[in-house]
Amino acid sequence: MKEPVNTIRETDEEARRLARRLIRGARFGAIGVLEPGTGFPFASRVLTGTDIDGTPLILVSALSVHTGALAADPRASLLFGEPGKGDPLAHPRITVRTRAERVARDDPSHDRLRARFIARHPKAALYADFPDFSFFRMIPESASLNGGFGKAFVLASGDLLIASPAIPDLEKIEPDAISHMNADHGDAVDSYARIHGKSKKTGWKICGIDCAGIDLVNGDELLRIEFDDPLMHASGLRAKLAELSRTL
Repeated sequence: MKEPVNTIRETDEEARRLARRLIRGARFGAIGVLEPGTGFPFASRVLTGTDIDGTPLILVSALSVHTGALAADPRASLLFGEPGKGDPLAHPRITVRTRAERVARDDPSHDRLRARFIARHPKAALYADFPDFSFFRMIPESASLNGGFGKAFVLASGDLLIASPAIPDLEKIEPDAISHMNADHGDAVDSYARIHGKSKKTGWKICGIDCAGIDLVNGDELLRIEFDDPLMHASGLRAKLAELSRTL
């Protein structure tokens, strides 16, 4: 009897980087939950962001079916990856199995997460403070990555999250660093988008900085740029940003 063919590849650093880029570079994703009462799988679309440790964030209304589902059962899947030209199934995508944690308004992290999310989605400021809206941290437990034909991988939570001792210190300086770069170094930010994203546009703004890279926004476009290696000390951020202007 023939041995079953193993279609899952061994997870390598290239797969990890693709997975992180798909998640951190997404403006939205599809969410899958179990509908209360019926138990049927229920899918919807949500705006997404990330916490400074790479954990996906969503902002949802209590009036939506998926929010009620998360309250009843915190298990949920998030699908990231936009199709391009040609066969939609030829383009990379990742399904992340998560456990949802609601962020209360009086949680010490709420205002920071709100600021991070709205920097990425400015229009969300119109409704983020409505009483029925809440942020959820979608804690990754595992993921299935399809990087294209014959490129299937299974990833653990540690493959997706950012691990660095610099996270607490970077968390403190992130707002000022973003403000400084956008106000005084706009040309450098545009060069990041040109070098790493092949963008011909100007007017890019940094909307997020973490120990693994930076997020740029320009209108409805979002660009994720990963550092070659994680930042281990917050004091090294200036050098990391300078490197981005020189890296081809």
